[in-house]
Amino acid sequence: MTEFPTLLLDGFDRFKKERFSRDHSLYRSLAEHGQTPAVMVIACCDSRTAPETIFQTAPGELFVVRNVANLVPPHEPDGAYHGTSAALEFAVQSLRVRHIVVLGHGGCGGIRAALRPSGAPLSPDDFIGKWMSQLRPIMGRLRSSDRSSEEELQTVLERASVRNSITNLRSFPYIANLEDRGELSLHGAWFDIAEGELWTMNPSTGEFATAK
Repeated sequence: MTEFPTLLLDGFDRFKKERFSRDHSLYRSLAEHGQTPAVMVIACCDSRTAPETIFQTAPGELFVVRNVANLVPPHEPDGAYHGTSAALEFAVQSLRVRHIVVLGHGGCGGIRAALRPSGAPLSPDDFIGKWMSQLRPIMGRLRSSDRSSEEELQTVLERASVRNSITNLRSFPYIANLEDRGELSLHGAWFDIAEGELWTMNPSTGEFATAK
């Protein structure tokens, strides 16, 4: 098992012959002048929900960070390692993005694991369990107030998680400051994999509706 995956080599061959050949001048410009994306997307690392595919963007248009269940942890300047927070800092403070989109999706495995723990963790370290524990307060409120089916409850939590991540974004002082000054906008969205529908969050009510 030492050979580089053929799937990737074949894909790179197509990329080089087709997209890179077509957009060579764009790639050269990006290499020489750097990136200036206006939008950051915080998405799940699920293989079915690549933001660049969903939004059909060109190279250089999106700054993307992906993690399990597209979570944004609260601002915690504790000296520990914080990958999502580091990406936020770079996107907002260095690249000066104008929009941050938290993109959830249907059938999220991380959300499913949080709702229906299978018992033993995948490893003794249980990194996933620790990561998803951020949602326990939300889950407690939902389970005590919601009588939906498990499938409906999962969708409710997927969307509640997006709202929670936006709340956590505002715990970063520089993000809250820029939003207050009208220089940064925060958005929530949810992607239905089966139907190919995008639902966007109303910033005033927190409710989701299909994008037109």
